[in-house]
Amino acid sequence: MSLSRNPNLILTAKMLCRDLRKNSTKAEDILWQELRNRKLLNKKFYRQYPLYFDLLGKETFYIADLYCYENKLVIEIDGGYHVRRKEQDELRTGIINLLGIKVIRFKNEEVEKNFKKVLEEIKKHLIT
Repeated sequence: MSLSRNPNLILTAKMLCRDLRKNSTKAEDILWQELRNRKLLNKKFYRQYPLYFDLLGKETFYIADLYCYENKLVIEIDGGYHVRRKEQDELRTGIINLLGIKVIRFKNEEVEKNFKKVLEEIKKHLIT
């Protein structure tokens, strides 16, 4: 994973991350309240975290909904919008995997209606 030295790219990522935090979904808020401040297995999570990488000689980034650096784990919370973005999401997951980071995905409805199951699934990935 590259750590960007491009100040314009860093500023763009920072601004987008702030906007996404301010406009988070209900499901993201619910999960964040359970993961923040090392509440789950004493693991540190970041919300709306930029992951920089080089794609065909051009540095760019993806923003992970939730990221645990210690376990190299990204948690994505997908709304209805992602139904139409299946191919893009698969490409994104593949690139993040190439960075040595595992990606797990949950739908908004899963987080809102079956929260305990979602937490158990996350715990499995944090323990192994």
